[in-house]
Amino acid sequence: MTDIIPNNEPHIVRVKDFKIDADYAAWLSEIKRRYHSAQIKAAVKVNTEKLAFNWSVGRDLVMRKAEETWGSGVVEQLSFDLQEAFPHDKGFGSRNLWNMKKWYLFFSSLEATEKLHQAGAELQQANIQNIIKLYQIGAEIDSDFPLVLGLVPWRHQVNIITKCKSADEAVFYLKECILNGWTRQTLDNSLKANLYKTHGNAISNFPQYLPEAQSRMAQEITKDNYDFGFVTVPADYKEEQLEAALEQNITRFLLELGTGFAFVGRQKELIVGGRTRRIDMLFYHIRLKAYVVVELKVKPFDPEYAGKLNYYVNAVDELLKGTDDNPTIGLLICSDKDETDVRWAFKGIQTPMGVASYDNVQIASPSNLLPSAEELQARVRLVEEELNKSND
Repeated sequence: MTDIIPNNEPHIVRVKDFKIDADYAAWLSEIKRRYHSAQIKAAVKVNTEKLAFNWSVGRDLVMRKAEETWGSGVVEQLSFDLQEAFPHDKGFGSRNLWNMKKWYLFFSSLEATEKLHQAGAELQQANIQNIIKLYQIGAEIDSDFPLVLGLVPWRHQVNIITKCKSADEAVFYLKECILNGWTRQTLDNSLKANLYKTHGNAISNFPQYLPEAQSRMAQEITKDNYDFGFVTVPADYKEEQLEAALEQNITRFLLELGTGFAFVGRQKELIVGGRTRRIDMLFYHIRLKAYVVVELKVKPFDPEYAGKLNYYVNAVDELLKGTDDNPTIGLLICSDKDETDVRWAFKGIQTPMGVASYDNVQIASPSNLLPSAEELQARVRLVEEELNKSND
């Protein structure tokens, strides 16, 4: 019988008598995949078990009517008893126990439960690995615990229930935390900026011309208003100057657009019938699996803008869209808009598009607009050349 360990004497391990081939590489890759999967499943399970415990304590405090049964000091007494029983564990402070009760009350309502189940189904359809792992271990968790809560850290959730006023708003922030891996600081910043109110509120015809799941996602990735406070332009700036400023700050612009946008290019040229036309900015959205045509206007919305955007969306569908891509959507960002004006302009147009506005563009002071020494020298050379030509 061969020994499991060939050499028990002290020695330095060396790789010998080994020939790598495709089968070994495939086996190694499979082991790595299984281990990574086990790591994810373990992390999800630990977090979910802790949160399910918090849920059960909150439920007990509500269902047992603890304060009526044992007096108004019951939570403080329970906190003391648990800390004495588990002195090395955190999370048993009275404030945290009150948060467990508040959390249970917030998410156990019929409306919140329905929203959470809907969010879980959407995340499964999006093939989010963690949500799939969570549902695989779900049978081991308390049956009334909404599994989607198991993917968001406890302190994140405390912030959400403290600052959100509705189930819709809370579920919106939960989904963003799951999809984008938000830190608590990012969540706090988004709550302070009231991202829920502006996110997904662009005026659109998405529900009429996109399947339900795609329409909902398209609506979610568009905003009612975009903050362009990170760009600086002249006082009398034109569209091309705004475009150039956004391209120069493309990383910040992508952050403002939201997670999932990839920049394809600016002033993408189309030649149809011998005539050249240019798309202001073209993006691809990873989750939506669709091209996004962005047209910029430095003036308030005009109905003619819808026709032009419609043309560009159709052109991208014809020339760029692949067989696996979803229908291209259009997004017009202008300085201002009127909802009735937009709705009427959309009538008869069957391509999916939305209209949003922008604000907070920074205007450069006159001193910042003066030509540099190099630019002045170039201008002098041009004048000299013109004078020389006139003298010939």
